[in-house]
Amino acid sequence: MNCKNCHTKLPEQSDFCNSCGGKVIRNRLTFRNLFEHISETFFNYDNKLLRTFIDMFKQPEVVIGGYIEGVRKRYVNPISYFGLAITLTGLYLLILNKFFPESLDFSNFVVEGQEEFQQKNVSFIQEYMSIFMMLYIPIYALIARISFIGLNKFNYTELIVVFLYWQSQTSLISAIVIIIAAMFGIANGVMSMLFLPLMILYAAFILKRLYQLSFAQIALRTLLFFAVLGIAMVIIIIIVIAIMLITGDMQEMIEAQRAALEAAEQAKD
Repeated sequence: MNCKNCHTKLPEQSDFCNSCGGKVIRNRLTFRNLFEHISETFFNYDNKLLRTFIDMFKQPEVVIGGYIEGVRKRYVNPISYFGLAITLTGLYLLILNKFFPESLDFSNFVVEGQEEFQQKNVSFIQEYMSIFMMLYIPIYALIARISFIGLNKFNYTELIVVFLYWQSQTSLISAIVIIIAAMFGIANGVMSMLFLPLMILYAAFILKRLYQLSFAQIALRTLLFFAVLGIAMVIIIIIVIAIMLITGDMQEMIEAQRAALEAAEQAKD
């Protein structure tokens, strides 16, 4: 008998390949064994996916620190975990747009007269959400590298791994919760505002455990992180405004704002 995965010759009584570790399949595929395989893959505590998800809350330093130190079999690797998060994010956006479009209404969170402009921004972000998720990670890793200066426990590449796990975990949770919230009529914008401080606290929790810092130390480093992030955001805003001025989008927004103010004044009169 040969392994169907790597074609290594195996004893007839083997249940697993001693070369690649693949399971020996003797029965034809049926609904029953397909369901058993899905259940074993996703709902068995001993499987890597569920273990990774749970331990990212209980002991993130074991999951992330273990991967950085070379433990690669116990948990899902950061690239695969991030790929799953991107897939689920795309799925939840599809569900919201298809079944709960009212949850994507951000009109209550924008300045009067800029609704159309804001809607274009939201549509753009949704369309390229996976790209934005990928771009955030190296930026956050760079800011963390600057913020944790003097603590040389992790290099830049290792911090990318840290934020890959963090982004994946928060995306998985937010996708599930936002869909449930949409079923109860809670807008995506409200949930996003609620999630933001929780995401920040969770990132601080992960870094605290990884760097083995006290509460005061992580609080100070978090403040430094936001200071660096604020400077980065100012630079990004300046670049965006410059691009908008060049392309004419800024003039369009100003005119829309002026028209909204004139309409409001006329309504008062």
